[in-house]
Amino acid sequence: MSCLSSALSGSETPDGVSGGGQSADGKCSYGYACSRGKRSTMEDCYEARFAQVEDFTIGLFGVFDGHGGSQAAEYVRKNLFDNLIKHPKLITDTKIAIVETYQQTDSEFLQEEINEIYDAGSTASTAILVGDRLVVANVGDSRAVICRGSTAYALSEDHKPNRKDERQRIEKAGGVVIWAGTWRVGGILAVSRAFGDRSLKQFVVAEPELQEETINDGVKFLILASDGLWDVVSNQDAVTLVEAISDAEDAAKSLRTRMRFPLKSPEFTVSQVINHFCQRLTSTIHLVLFSVVF
Repeated sequence: MSCLSSALSGSETPDGVSGGGQSADGKCSYGYACSRGKRSTMEDCYEARFAQVEDFTIGLFGVFDGHGGSQAAEYVRKNLFDNLIKHPKLITDTKIAIVETYQQTDSEFLQEEINEIYDAGSTASTAILVGDRLVVANVGDSRAVICRGSTAYALSEDHKPNRKDERQRIEKAGGVVIWAGTWRVGGILAVSRAFGDRSLKQFVVAEPELQEETINDGVKFLILASDGLWDVVSNQDAVTLVEAISDAEDAAKSLRTRMRFPLKSPEFTVSQVINHFCQRLTSTIHLVLFSVVF
């Protein structure tokens, strides 16, 4: 199964899928791009939509990085935002609504897949825009970064098993963190929070950490991306590249290109990056990312 086919409209090329859209009032636009590298399947998914809830137009954006199969990522893509929109406290207590919806969606996925042999899981990095409030939630190692001024600020912290507080939580629950090429829960999973992962659920929770940002003139855009980007590109480098491009989809595609073949020379212009690197596919990592412009 490939998660490249999302509910979003866009274009598909040998480099992957890209596209974009904007809110009805034109105040918020987004672009997305994804690529599976040299792998035969794509386990990452993405979703973006605007929805009317009471008197508010809500922006919902998410990146879901699957592991052990695409089933969990695809399920979360299809159901998380639907569940959130139905939550009675989405407007009045957005953070509580998000936390409860993450946990609800995780429980429903585990129940639906209870008789399946596979044990798929998925990270999630989501951004919910309610008026001038942006609430970012994450489980796993997909990441959200905003540009304020011209500086990158992370709005999420990766959930890695060797993070001090995460390791303490896992060990308190009776689990172990073991080095097996990288730090892993039970020697198996390289993230400490995720949807799914039934066999490790006692330790690998789907409880998100949240951060809120007020969108004002100083906040230019948000980047949501799976670890395929952040493993090779720093937060500041990603922001610097996106800031130079006015179109959100072009910005997302440029980040995808940068991930595939990190720049060696600082004198490359953005157009040179696109023209040179879009011809190459050297990564074995899949990638999904959003650039959301306010």
